Amino acid sequence: MRVQSLLFLLLILAITSCGPFNKLEKSTNWEELYKGANDYYQAGEFNKAIILYDKVLPVIRGSEKAELADYNYADCHFKTKRYIEAAGYFNNFNRTYNRSPLAEEALFMNAYSLYLDSPDYNLDQQSSQEAVSAIQRFVTQFPGSASYERAMEMLVDLQGRFEEKAFQESNMYYRLKDGLYPGDFYRACIINFQNFAKDYPESKHNEELAYKLVEVSTGYAKNSLFVKKEERLNDALAFATTFYRRYPSSPFIGEVKKYESEAREELTDHIELKNKYAQQAAEQTAKIEAEKNLVKKEN
Repeated sequence: MRVQSLLFLLLILAITSCGPFNKLEKSTNWEELYKGANDYYQAGEFNKAIILYDKVLPVIRGSEKAELADYNYADCHFKTKRYIEAAGYFNNFNRTYNRSPLAEEALFMNAYSLYLDSPDYNLDQQSSQEAVSAIQRFVTQFPGSASYERAMEMLVDLQGRFEEKAFQESNMYYRLKDGLYPGDFYRACIINFQNFAKDYPESKHNEELAYKLVEVSTGYAKNSLFVKKEERLNDALAFATTFYRRYPSSPFIGEVKKYESEAREELTDHIELKNKYAQQAAEQTAKIEAEKNLVKKEN
């Protein structure tokens, strides 16, 4: 039985090794290879088409047949989900055949391939930035394209990923402020929250971050060195005023008022203490001057 199974397997291998594709792959007739590559492409057998295009493209480079073959080659990679390779080939096609009827579609497919390869918001967004650049290039060159709306939808989606990543980073700093060394993270929160509002002025997260800005700036000020405290408490009160103006009906109003009250109380205590120190310093200075004058009179 084992011998029969082995013989049967060898027979199958012999048959398949002599199949149409294997014969075609070994061919040196470029016209036959070109036709075979296109036929496999049309039949949806993209991996086989890629193998044949790899053999024939160097031969037909520069001929009128190369344009379609180059586009199909790029599309084969896209259809087999090799998006980075596909993006590169579509981009090369657009540069090489910029007057081709397929140039517009190739540029869109370059952007679309990069878009499909871009990761979720919680991962590094370098490739997403490349996708954004490609999409912007497409919509700039072809504002009247039938694919324009799709491209803009991709752009909005990618911008949403950047926004969500930035928001999660802001929350990370916010959580770290409760650790052993809160000072640096308080400062990081303040900078990060303000930058987020500048970068994403229409974000749904701005109200929450504006409330947290009052919270962290109050905490930062309360834990500051004496010489920095007044300035930072005034900053916290200014953030609270800005919050009331922008979000008068916010559900965070109660929390903001609580932190504003803390900041005002801290500021009152701080100014009283500062005035006390100033008075003591003045009294000490006066005492020293009086002692100096007394010494002069005695001499």
